[in-house]
Amino acid sequence: MIQTDPELFIQGILDGNRRIIAKTITLIESSLKEHQRNAFTVMDKILPHTGKSIRLGITGVPGVGKSTFIENLGVSLAQKGHKVAVLAVDPTSQRSGGSILGDKTRMEKLSAHENAFIRPSPAGETLGGVAAKTREIMLICEAAGFDVILVETVGVGQSETSVAAMVDFFLVLMIAGAGDELQGIKKGILELADGIAINKADGDNLKAVEKAKGDLEIAMHLICPESPTWSTPVMTCSSVIDGGTNNIWEMVLDHNKKFKASGEFKQRRKKQSLEWMWTLVEEGLKQRFKHNEKINKEIPKISQEVKNDKISPSAAAEVLLSYL
Repeated sequence: MIQTDPELFIQGILDGNRRIIAKTITLIESSLKEHQRNAFTVMDKILPHTGKSIRLGITGVPGVGKSTFIENLGVSLAQKGHKVAVLAVDPTSQRSGGSILGDKTRMEKLSAHENAFIRPSPAGETLGGVAAKTREIMLICEAAGFDVILVETVGVGQSETSVAAMVDFFLVLMIAGAGDELQGIKKGILELADGIAINKADGDNLKAVEKAKGDLEIAMHLICPESPTWSTPVMTCSSVIDGGTNNIWEMVLDHNKKFKASGEFKQRRKKQSLEWMWTLVEEGLKQRFKHNEKINKEIPKISQEVKNDKISPSAAAEVLLSYL
């Protein structure tokens, strides 16, 4: 049974009470109407206490070492006194169970640190639903005093776009020595990147890393920067050396400083809030459509007519939508 007194959640979050933070996240993930109403109340009340963190999104091809990178960076930041929250957007979790829970066990040092909080994202019916929950969890963490939010994409594909639309800095992790470095990643993802980091720059891999860095720098020259303030840098890092990811954090801070000075930081966040609203509107409409009794009665008949070429798919869709 979930405790549903909004004031209990609000005060617990503001006090940084981890037990209450976890219970609030469970409340938000609940599909019960009463829980959803209470969740809206909690989110409205904590909203003035959010927005003070640096939100860093991290993606990369499988095998790039996202978990090791996040642990290295997270531990370094936590040791410096930052409060670090690690969240995940995983559109594949509904089918495969995802991998963030495995990541949590692999990130032993970070998950044990008193300044860190690691949370898997709930499996939603759609990517947008998962992303919406992750955004709300991000705000809860901010209200609880976490000043660095690391949002990891566990799946590949559309989740990158989803994460890029909720963070201040979107980092694409790459590896060298695995064949053509540009094969495993789409141009669209490189266009989203605020920074590129070639991981595993250590040991015998250094020569391959430098070559990959040169190739990627050439590739990035072909992409028009989104902002006049910032051209996407290509950097190298190591997640197995103490402080091996510090230069990546310096890049994030540099971007943050320049975007705040130009006013682009606030503009980006305002744009993201509007995009979030429309994502939730679309999700809400889908849910209302699915749970509409009249529509559910008509679907078998209209589906059969489409199968038998008695009505075109576009006309059938219009008929079903007319019942909303």
